[in-house]
Amino acid sequence: MVARWKPVHLGHAAVLEALLERAGEVLVGLGSANRYDARNPFTPEESAAMIRAVIGEPVHVRLVEVPDLGNPRRWRALVEERFGPLDLFVTANPGVRDLLRPAYAVAHPVWLVPEERRVAVDGTMVRRAMAAGEDWRRLVPPEVAALVDERGLLERFRREFGRATLALPGRDP
Repeated sequence: MVARWKPVHLGHAAVLEALLERAGEVLVGLGSANRYDARNPFTPEESAAMIRAVIGEPVHVRLVEVPDLGNPRRWRALVEERFGPLDLFVTANPGVRDLLRPAYAVAHPVWLVPEERRVAVDGTMVRRAMAAGEDWRRLVPPEVAALVDERGLLERFRREFGRATLALPGRDP
């Protein structure tokens, strides 16, 4: 699975747990690894720390940075190179699904997560709540909220990207 994980939210946590339960090896792509802006306000290292805070350090998980390239065919080739053969690629992004379907069996995350564990949340919701001073902590695992607090990431995010975040349209693709 490749996602931006900016920040890791309750929906991400449910998918990660489902992947860990089902797979002998899990490759987690840190998407937009080369971007630092209002839609990507956390570094790959910070996103990786959030993931590890949620799942710990299982030996069968590998984190892989996946930059944006601005060229879908090159990006697909990069994913295939960095991930190699896979039994299943998980994505909620229809563009990524269509792009990778020739190379991989592709599933939507909802297929993996039992209905009672599904959470309707996306990164835009969390970032908007963070920028507006609303209760964003209810949208993320407690371990992620603690990490954001410990590292001063909320203050940095608001200072650098708060206004720009509130001006962005829609939700994450």
